[in-house]
Amino acid sequence: MGKASSRFIQEDVKMEYVYDYMLHLLTEYAKLLKFKPIIPPNAMELCSESMACFADGKWKEFMEESLVRYPSDTTPCTMPPPYDPSTIKYIIDNNTRAIKQVEMWEDEFWKTHNFNK
Repeated sequence: MGKASSRFIQEDVKMEYVYDYMLHLLTEYAKLLKFKPIIPPNAMELCSESMACFADGKWKEFMEESLVRYPSDTTPCTMPPPYDPSTIKYIIDNNTRAIKQVEMWEDEFWKTHNFNK
C-alpha cells in the first residue's frame, strides 16, 4: 500500500495539475475582490529562474521540475459524477424505506403504550 501510494504521488500528482488548480482558485477568488491591485513604484520583477539560482541540490531540482513552462490546455478540475443514476435511485429508495420503517416503529410504540401523540 505504501509503495502504491508513493508511486501515485510521484506519477499522477504532477505539479502541473497543482499549479492549474491553484490558478483556478486564485482566479475565482479574485472575482470576489473589490479592490484594484497596483504595482508599487519601487517593486522589482522576479523571474522563476532567478529564484532557483539561490537553491541547490534537491531544492533546485524540485524548483526546475515544478517550473511552469506553458499554460495548460485542460480545465483544472474534471471529476466524474459521484454516482450513476441507478446508484442514486438505490440510495434514495433505501433512505425512503428506512424512514418508513422508523415511522412504523413510532406508530407501534405509541399504540402499545397508549399514549397520545
